[in-house]
Amino acid sequence: MECESIIQSLVHSDEPSVRYSIRLKVLDEDAGTASMQALQEEIRTSERVHILLSEQMPDGSIPRRAYFKWAGPHWVLAMLAEMGYPAGDAGLLPLREQEYAWLLGDHHVIEYEKKRRKFGPERIRRCASQEGYAVYALHKLGLEDERLDILAARLLECQWPDGGWNCDVTVTADTSSFHESWIPLRALSALGRSRQDSRLLEAASWAAEIFLQRSMFRRLHGGEIINQGFLSLHYPFYWRYTVLSGLKAIMEAGMIRDPRCNEALDWLESRQLAGGGFPADTKFYRVTEKPEISGGSLAGWGKANGKDMNEFVTAEALAVLHAAGRV
Repeated sequence: MECESIIQSLVHSDEPSVRYSIRLKVLDEDAGTASMQALQEEIRTSERVHILLSEQMPDGSIPRRAYFKWAGPHWVLAMLAEMGYPAGDAGLLPLREQEYAWLLGDHHVIEYEKKRRKFGPERIRRCASQEGYAVYALHKLGLEDERLDILAARLLECQWPDGGWNCDVTVTADTSSFHESWIPLRALSALGRSRQDSRLLEAASWAAEIFLQRSMFRRLHGGEIINQGFLSLHYPFYWRYTVLSGLKAIMEAGMIRDPRCNEALDWLESRQLAGGGFPADTKFYRVTEKPEISGGSLAGWGKANGKDMNEFVTAEALAVLHAAGRV
C-alpha cells in the first residue's frame, strides 16, 4: 500500500502527539534522542493537553469522580499516556491519588470481594478495563509506586480460564469480554516487558489468545462476526474494543505477525482512503467546555464522518501496519 506521502504529511502535523507517534512507531526513531524528548515536551505544552488539564484545581486535582466519562482523572491520565506525554511529571500526582482513591477505596474493595465470593475464584466478575487503563497509564507516565502492584495483582487474580476478563454478572457467563480484555492485555504486556516479569508476560500472552483464536473479530464456533461495531474506526478508543484497538494491543504484545492477525490486517488495509489516510467512522464523545453529563469531552479528536482522514486514527493504523510489515 502507498503510504509514503501521508506519512510525510503527518510528520508535519500541527498535533505534536501525532508527529511523535509517527516518528516513534512508523519511522522507528529512538525515543531517547534529544529530538524526540523535545517533541514530548512539545506535547506537554500543547493546546490539547492544556485543554485536558484545564479543570485542575490549585491543588492539582480535578473536581470530578475519577471515572467520570470522559473528563475524570482516570480518562485524563489515559489520554495523556496515549499521546506520549513525558514521564515523571509531578504535576500529575494529584490525579494519580484520585485514581488510587477510587480503585483502592473501601467501596470498590468491598464490591470486589463480594463478587469474588459470589462467583468463585475462576471467573471473578470485574470491569478489568478500569484497573487495566490505570496500570497502563500510571506506568507509561512514570507515576507508578507500590500500589500499582495491587492493581496488577487484581488483574492476575481476575483473569478467566480462557485468558480474558468479564464484568457480566450473568451466572452462566463463561467467555471473556473483548471490551474488558484488550486494555488489561496492554497493561500486563507493558509492565511485564519493563520489569522483565515472566508472570506478567505469560498472563499477557494468555490474554492475547482470546483475540488471536477468533481472528480478532469472529466467533470461535461458526466464524460469524462477533459484533459489527468491532468493524468501525474511531478515536479515542476509550474502553471500546474494535479491530484497530485489538491490533494495537497485539502489536504492543509483540505478536502482530501471528498469521491469525492477517484477516484483520486485510480489513484494516481495506479502509485506507484514496489519499492514504484512514477515517473515523464515528465518535463516542461530544465536545463541551463544561462536561456535566457523562460522555462529554473537553477536547476534540478530529473528523468522524467516515470519509475524511482522521489523523489520530491514521497514526494508529499506520503503526499497526508498519509493525506487521505492511508499511
